[in-house]
Amino acid sequence: RPVALLFPGQGAQQPGMATGLYGHEPVFTAVMDEFFTLLGREGEELREDWLSEHPRVPLDDASRAQPLLFAVGYALGRTLLAHGLRPAVLLGHSIGELAAAALAGVFDLADAAWLMSARSAAMAGVGPGGMLAVAARPEELAHLLPDGPGGAPGAVAVGAVNAPAQTVLSGLEPQLTAVETALREARVAARRVPARQAFHSPAVAGAADVFETAFRGVSLNSPVIRVWSTRTGRPVRPHEAADAGFWAQQLAEPVLFWPALDNLLRHDDFTLVETGPGQGLSMLARRHPQVRSRRSRVVPLLPPRPGGDLAFLRTALTHLLT
Repeated sequence: RPVALLFPGQGAQQPGMATGLYGHEPVFTAVMDEFFTLLGREGEELREDWLSEHPRVPLDDASRAQPLLFAVGYALGRTLLAHGLRPAVLLGHSIGELAAAALAGVFDLADAAWLMSARSAAMAGVGPGGMLAVAARPEELAHLLPDGPGGAPGAVAVGAVNAPAQTVLSGLEPQLTAVETALREARVAARRVPARQAFHSPAVAGAADVFETAFRGVSLNSPVIRVWSTRTGRPVRPHEAADAGFWAQQLAEPVLFWPALDNLLRHDDFTLVETGPGQGLSMLARRHPQVRSRRSRVVPLLPPRPGGDLAFLRTALTHLLT
């Protein structure tokens, strides 16, 4: 089967994620160090918090979660390439889409480091918010999402479609808490996603505009590995890859993970390799009929919780390369 790499995004971060590979897996370590070095003093602080049991800035903070999820996903992707794996497709969720783009050569690691710093800085200006995973379809939640002034998009919106009857709402406070309360009263299962801001909602449209300005001077290239976008649900086209707005504005657009995955698996049977922490995308992918029927399979590279990272990765590589 051809291989598709799945890169997780916001919410997948965990204390200690992939730290068991650092200093033991040479390619992974070298790429992480290169990324931290490119960020200068900011990178030193990022590495300290990543490796610390008591980080000064919590990993759920966007200034930590976003660059670290990017770096871990990208470094794992480089590790797979170094071991001879040749993926046919890259598909990323949220910040994972930028890791996929970097691995595909849309922009290089130096520019990626600059973009991660700029993305975090842009989000720093957004007010308190969050994300809520709900066991319902988007159309079943529409009546709970308040309109903004004049019928404009409200403070709470659909932020991701992760699977049938698994939708993520994203929004500002206190409106998100009000929707959470309404869901509880309606006995609809919902849980908070580890995020302190309203990613992938109209609430961050201004931040997306600011982030887009960071692409000035960044060279954007056609991907050398096909990137399947979770913004559009289909492969990234050459003119999109060269468009700064395409990559920047996904910050404020919903993540269409399930439609993208479903469209991908309509084209072929795949080995789906989760290239990041947490196994969240693996759990979602296993719900797909093509995976349940064993026409496609799922291989995560890291354990569900940190610990035993190196042994787990080596076992996964054995499955993938033999």
